[in-house]
Formats: sequence, structure tokens, C-alpha cells
Amino acid sequence: MNPADPSPAIGARFGWDRAFAPDDEGLPSYVGLPTFSGVPLVTEAAAIAARGADVAILGAPHDDGTSHRPGARFGPRAIRAIYTPGDHSLQLDIQPFSVLDVVDAGDVALTPGWADRNHARIWQRVREVAGTGALPIVLGGDHSITWPVVTALAEARAPRSIGIVHFDAHADTAPEQWGTLSGHGSPMRRLIESGAVAGRNFVQVGLRGYWPPPEVFDWMRAQGMRWHTMREIEERGAEAVVADAIAEALDGPDLIHLSVDIDVVDPGMAPGTGTPEPGGLLGRELLRAVRQIVGAVELAGMDVVEVAPAYDHAEVTATLAHRVVLEAISALAVRRRDGSTAPGARG
Repeated sequence: MNPADPSPAIGARFGWDRAFAPDDEGLPSYVGLPTFSGVPLVTEAAAIAARGADVAILGAPHDDGTSHRPGARFGPRAIRAIYTPGDHSLQLDIQPFSVLDVVDAGDVALTPGWADRNHARIWQRVREVAGTGALPIVLGGDHSITWPVVTALAEARAPRSIGIVHFDAHADTAPEQWGTLSGHGSPMRRLIESGAVAGRNFVQVGLRGYWPPPEVFDWMRAQGMRWHTMREIEERGAEAVVADAIAEALDGPDLIHLSVDIDVVDPGMAPGTGTPEPGGLLGRELLRAVRQIVGAVELAGMDVVEVAPAYDHAEVTATLAHRVVLEAISALAVRRRDGSTAPGARG
């Protein structure tokens, strides 16, 4: 070869001009812009409604409500970037994306430093997506996003009532957080005080550690809230406790919002979070619980929060969060296949 050869067909000498398969078929997960499990990116509400999407994934990259280590604003991107080897659930023997139309609706347009504006935008976007008929699954972000998310769902699904099954190391029922009402330690209290969700329709699983203090538990009892600590799970087993949580979740509300703080899992298995607390659930226990709950209740929506990839190791926390969502979608697909539908899963 003559390096000075000006011919435009140099690449052809190596066969680079031959036809290959289309670029959009069979690409690995690390190629292209990440969407959740590679589902189509559909951001316009009208387009989501027109295609009749069953589930819409939303990112809420807000972490201004954190009380310790920040970084959950990077959670949605980390969860979307996780490798998915296929779409056949071995746990439920179903290919969920063949049964349900799932789209990624992108991120809510948020900026740092203005929690009130961010919560307002999350509320607006979730209401918009819920109005299309799709079931919103929101990737956080810190747990303060659950306040606007569930408020939007309660309004969109009215007059049907909403309850919450809440997996967390912490109760998130603080009266305030250093003078602010919008921190990630208080969203459940805000939802009850506002009337969006009745206290008796709250079920919490996995509480442990050294917070909240007794007076906060006194307030929770007065609201009729129910909770299951890790001590109870250790003594009775996760299976029995989750069965009770399902029965309690179905005692009253018409629909259930599932809220999963990834710190419910032991930090040895999920280190990438802002407020780690030793002694939590195993990853497999959480995944099984999600399958059980979504298979038994009618969902209004879901969020997975507090994934902070800066503290993660080898993406294990982001991978677990991704699989929490994928297990929920698979369980929704089973409900569709078996003739039982939920909002967003059209019959």
C-alpha cells in the first residue's frame, strides 16, 4: 500500500464496504443511549398514550433531600445502564416484554438546589404519564420523591384509594429534617398529613437500626400505620412476614404503590446507598417479596430509590435495583397472562 494514495476506496481493500446486519439489531447493552432494559424511548405523553403502553419508566434524578451521603441523583442513569442478558424470567417463566408494552419515558427535567421546584416537576410529570393509562415506575433519586409521586398517583386514580407497601431500613416519618419538610426522612409523614394516603393503608417492611426515636413511633401508631422490623423477619422468616404485609396492604385501599428503598437490603449486598444500615434483607429475599406483592395486589405505581452509584462496588446495588423493577414487570406480565390486570396493564 502507498500511504500517499489519494484513492477514496482504501477501506474497500480490507472488505470494509461489504454489507453487514442492520446496526440496530443484536447490539450489546453498552452500545447506544441507555434505556431501561433497552425498551423504546418514548417521552411524549401523547405518544405513550397512542401506543397504549402498559408501563412507563421515569427517572427522577433528585437527591437534595439526602441527610448523609449524596449521589442518588445519578441512580436513574446507573440503573438504566445495567446489563440485561435476556428477557425470559426464570423465576416466573415468562417473557414480560412479549406480554406488556414497556417504554422508557426519560427523566423528569430537574436541576439541583431547588427541592420545591423539583418536587413540583415530578408531580406534574407523573400525573401526565399516569393520565396516559401507563403504570409509572419511577427510578430515584432520594426517597423524598415518593411524596410528589404518590400524591400525583392518588389524584390520578381518584376516587380509588391508594395504600403503600414500603421496603426500607428507615420509617421516613420524621416531622421535619433540619427545618425542611421535603427531606428524604419525611415523605411518608407528608403523604399522611396531606391526606393523599391514610395511615392505616401504610405497611412498612425491614425497619432496623437506631432511628426513629420512640415519639415518632408513637405518631405512627396514632395514624394506624403497620410495620415489620428486621427483628421480626429474623424470628419469623421473610416469607411469613411478606404474607402478612400483603394481607395488610389489601385491607382497605383499592390500589397499592410499591416503594423500595434499596437500603432495605444489607449493605454487604447493596453498598451503593446514602444511609447504609447493617443487618438488612438478602437481595433474593427482596426480589421474591416484590414478585409476591406485585402478583397479589393491583398496582398504582412503583418507585425504587436511594441508589447512589458513587458508593457502589462493581454495580451490585444498581443491578439489584434494576432487577427489582424487572421482577415487578415480570409479575405484572403474569397477571396480564392470567387475566388479572392493573392500571396501565390493559386487558
